[in-house]
Amino acid sequence: MNHAMPYHDTLGLRLIASFFLFALAMPLSTGSAQIISGVPSAIGAPPLPPGATLVPPAQSAPRVVPSGPVTHNAFVQESASGTSARQAFAARSGGTYIEPPQELKQLVKEGGVPTSLDQLRLLQRQQQRVAAAAETCTVSVQIGPAQGCGVIITPTGYVLTAAHVAMRPGKSAMLTLNDGRTVTAKTLGMNRSVDAGLMKIDPGQNARDSAGREIGWPHASLGTSENLSSGMWCIATGHPGGYEADRGMVTRVGRILAVYPDRLVTDCALIGGDSGGPLFDLSGKLIAVHSRIGNDVADNLHVPVDHYNEHWDRMQGGNAWGFLPGFRPVLGIRGNSEGGIANVVRVGPGSPAEQGGIREGDQVDQVVTFGDVDITDFESLKAAVSDTMPGERVKIWLRRDGQPVKVIVEIGRGD
Repeated sequence: MNHAMPYHDTLGLRLIASFFLFALAMPLSTGSAQIISGVPSAIGAPPLPPGATLVPPAQSAPRVVPSGPVTHNAFVQESASGTSARQAFAARSGGTYIEPPQELKQLVKEGGVPTSLDQLRLLQRQQQRVAAAAETCTVSVQIGPAQGCGVIITPTGYVLTAAHVAMRPGKSAMLTLNDGRTVTAKTLGMNRSVDAGLMKIDPGQNARDSAGREIGWPHASLGTSENLSSGMWCIATGHPGGYEADRGMVTRVGRILAVYPDRLVTDCALIGGDSGGPLFDLSGKLIAVHSRIGNDVADNLHVPVDHYNEHWDRMQGGNAWGFLPGFRPVLGIRGNSEGGIANVVRVGPGSPAEQGGIREGDQVDQVVTFGDVDITDFESLKAAVSDTMPGERVKIWLRRDGQPVKVIVEIGRGD
């Protein structure tokens, strides 16, 4: 593969052309059947639960930077005061909104297939412009050994990501920008029941203008997930496998396959490390954040952006709650708090605890830790387990026959 040519300059034309030719060649009834059968069965829901919408797809402009953020969501208004200053702050760093040409507006709004080669070329050019704007606010996220992505949404550095990327509140994160520069951030709150997570870039890390004011971070223009429908075009960006300077950001073009209250399903092919990255519509508005990969590379799940709006105050305040169906963190022990400590009474056969080396009779008390959390009794141990993510490897110091013992356990998952 020629790394000298950006992915979003070549992949877009090939994918759009493929969809165009495929849609013209296949009857709608076949396409509908393929979409229905393609919804992942591993996500714990039937293909068409109540509230889902799934229907067959319907059949050079300058970049516009609005004077204020393009948004239908309240959470972009992070400060209650200084409106004019905030608008000026936003104007200095821009957004990702790209006014579509008149010939594309119907296609952008409702989806469907280009009806001419000229419209196909306009669609590709619009995709390229959105990808170029998205590159500035799509970041690679590193938290310990774990890697994912995120998207900056405000000039002051709030970053949306997936909950399983952020892991838990208060974690230190390293973000890599599109130019290779790295900055530090802190994880805030997360709604694990939909896999939505929030971070904030630590202050004082951006350049300043001639007046000494810190320049706002490049950020996505916020859209809404309220009126999305299957068949609409979308653009996924990310840094799969981590940031690579020679490769840069990777862009995938596809369409929405299904809309559920708690997730979107698209055919934008994602791979490991894309989680937490942004999903845009064809006008450059952020509509979702990458969550999980389904049973097939073309079945991918995303967190609708309105969930961040709905729970913004809790997430901004550092609260974390819930878990995805089928992704409840499990250690596999039973115990009690007799003597004011956490006593391990039973270890489940084949459980993560047994595989990690925990034994019946082990004790976890206040001088021993679960990861970076101090344990005071069995309830606090249960709370610490609930605050992890399935697949996370946790170092646990415990007592065995009065002696300290270290084990490393990979947290399992249950229903």
